[in-house]
Amino acid sequence: MNKLMNKRKKAEIRFKRYGQIAILLALSALVFLLFTIISKGWHGFLHMEIRLEMTVQGQGIGEDKTKWRHADVAPFIKQALLAKFPEVSDKNEVRELVGLVSSGAIETVRKAMIANPLLVNNKTSLWLPASDLVDRAIKDNITSATPEQNRRITNKQLEWLGKLQQEGAIKLTWNPYFFTRGDSREPELAGFMGSIVGSLFTIGCCIFFAFPVGVMAAIYLEEFSKKSKITELIELNINNLAAVPSVVYGLLGLSVYLNLFGVPRSAPLAGGLTLALMILPTIIIATRASLRAIPDSIRDAARGLGASPLQVVSHHTLPLAIPGIMTGTILGIARAMGETAPLLIIGMVAFIVDIPHSPLDASTAMPVQTYLWATSPQESFIEKTNAGIMTLLCILALINSAAMIIRKKFEHKW
Repeated sequence: MNKLMNKRKKAEIRFKRYGQIAILLALSALVFLLFTIISKGWHGFLHMEIRLEMTVQGQGIGEDKTKWRHADVAPFIKQALLAKFPEVSDKNEVRELVGLVSSGAIETVRKAMIANPLLVNNKTSLWLPASDLVDRAIKDNITSATPEQNRRITNKQLEWLGKLQQEGAIKLTWNPYFFTRGDSREPELAGFMGSIVGSLFTIGCCIFFAFPVGVMAAIYLEEFSKKSKITELIELNINNLAAVPSVVYGLLGLSVYLNLFGVPRSAPLAGGLTLALMILPTIIIATRASLRAIPDSIRDAARGLGASPLQVVSHHTLPLAIPGIMTGTILGIARAMGETAPLLIIGMVAFIVDIPHSPLDASTAMPVQTYLWATSPQESFIEKTNAGIMTLLCILALINSAAMIIRKKFEHKW
């Protein structure tokens, strides 16, 4: 008997160790994943800036200040660079020198002029965004020891960059474009704000359709419908639809919303309605489970006091089921925010520069934007991809935290 008991205890200990090892492996994989994303992505929130002493001449931009927003200030930036490096005279070298500064520097100078008109005709010091060449050279610690054929930046540009560093005229700072602009072909100017707004519009349309339809369908199936072959078939289909691959919903949205109803392609409205179909079974199942968890004694007490079936649901059953309903809805929304395949099929994969202003404007979404950056050839888009993933994970973490808080606040123990 003692041998059998010892054997059983050892088996239990081994089983416990197996579970602990499984948890440790899962946590290790999660930590490794987060470490990889953060280590490669935090640089995406930063960019390089170059300080230039420059003079914007009034006769070169005109006297009408209302037109300064479109003024051609590129020659003044070029003059400032040539003044800093007077030894540069060859056309090719001038082109390489100007390539140190991003094309976004033009917008920076225009905004500085509009904010402070006294800068015109006066020498001033401005920090301008550097090009992707400079960005990669600083962040990747590229030196002349690396063969020139193995890098995009030339030896001359590295020499000029070294001089700027010695003078303290270059710095790594917060990238204001990441959360203020849409996508761009130039990595140093690419922003994530367009996809964030597009995702918000998409999720807003998704909630507007999926939440009332899902809750009402669940209430009918759980509280009012009688058991029959039809209701059993509906319940079976709802459970099966919850496991359908998301790409199928994308094809359905393409056929119904775009081709049949004529919803604008790449619009958040089309994406939201498509994702609403995808999370509808999840909301229905979660709502039914919440309604089923309420004790029948509450329904019987309400009926005993003369409440109608509608009053039983609206005054007693539904308010008590709100925690579970909200939790299921928010978790469904979190899943929808991370979906890419349905949005790719309905056309939200287009290159969109402008930030959308309505659900009918062409837009993209956060997971689709990270996909576009991941498939771009420029190396700088890799860190942009990881920075976008970090932003998406933070938003999803906030949504899941909100679900937990709502559940804790309204939860009832029976």
